[in-house]
Amino acid sequence: MSLTIALMFAGGLVALVLGAGWLVRGAAKLALSFGISPLVVGLTVVAFGTSAPELAVSAGAVLDGKVDIAIGNVVGSNILNVLFILGASALIAPLIVHVQLIRQEVPIMIAATVALLLMMLDGVLATWEAALLVCAMVGYTGFLVIQSRRQGASAEAEFEDEVDMSSTWDRHWSVQMGLILAGLVALVAGSHFLVEAAVVTARQLGVSDVVIALTIVALGTSLPEIATSITAALKGQRDMAVGNVVGSNTFNILGCLGISGVLSTSGLAVAESVIHFDAWVMLAVALACLPIFITGREIARWEGVVFLLYYAAYTAYLIMASQEHAALPQFSAVMLYFVVPLTVITLAVSLFQHHRDGRAA
Repeated sequence: MSLTIALMFAGGLVALVLGAGWLVRGAAKLALSFGISPLVVGLTVVAFGTSAPELAVSAGAVLDGKVDIAIGNVVGSNILNVLFILGASALIAPLIVHVQLIRQEVPIMIAATVALLLMMLDGVLATWEAALLVCAMVGYTGFLVIQSRRQGASAEAEFEDEVDMSSTWDRHWSVQMGLILAGLVALVAGSHFLVEAAVVTARQLGVSDVVIALTIVALGTSLPEIATSITAALKGQRDMAVGNVVGSNTFNILGCLGISGVLSTSGLAVAESVIHFDAWVMLAVALACLPIFITGREIARWEGVVFLLYYAAYTAYLIMASQEHAALPQFSAVMLYFVVPLTVITLAVSLFQHHRDGRAA
């Protein structure tokens, strides 16, 4: 990778992270200035803000005609969010899983993942299918706002802390509008630099745009989620660390791919490798959340280690497959016939013990 490409990539990442922060801060404070409650702001602007880089990159890639990066970025980010971010956060401290996540948010994330997979099986995410995803995102957001309003003052206080109302320098609407404008400009510029650098890097390394999007681009656009979840775990806000990942994954599918698909008049062509492998990994990762969350309602440190090892294995597979490495068949066989069955058995035993303990109680 040349110095110019490295600087473009690093500059794009910095612009995405800064732009997302400016956009969230300006929009949140502007909404508060107009009397919108911190609760609604937290559920909309702040919650979606951490996914702004994914949206900017995917939408920008579609407009530039680089559809593989748009889809690979979302699929790769969702895999990374669960396996890497939750795994790393659980190593810091076992993560508490709120009962609402188990009963509502994770099933919704799984449903969105299944819907996306079914839409992509024919090789194209059609414009009308993308529009359905956007409609689902709007409906889901409205449902969360209505539901949270019924929770009363405790929920309101929680989101006041999340929005950060203590600062005074950005109190005037002109400053808030300036932050929103600067954030949008930084997101657009950052996404352009990142996509261009990723495409050039893929060609230099002899790998596809999809592989670069699934790995490097996905890691870069997930930096806000990484920072938010790990910071929350360090501060002891362990339920927020989990909720941020689950909410981000749902928005990535409904919002990022939905809006990106609507921007394309001919739909988004899906690479064969995504249809036959990566999308199924995304689904498996989403499904794995439910039994792990149910057993003890926490993500233990050993489960975090398993998540991290799986992400390392997934990344290694992508790299070996792109290079057509001679060890790929043996590696695939070990994962398919030993590691995956062992994990399934372990989860089944944990679920059985959890069910038996519950009946005994």
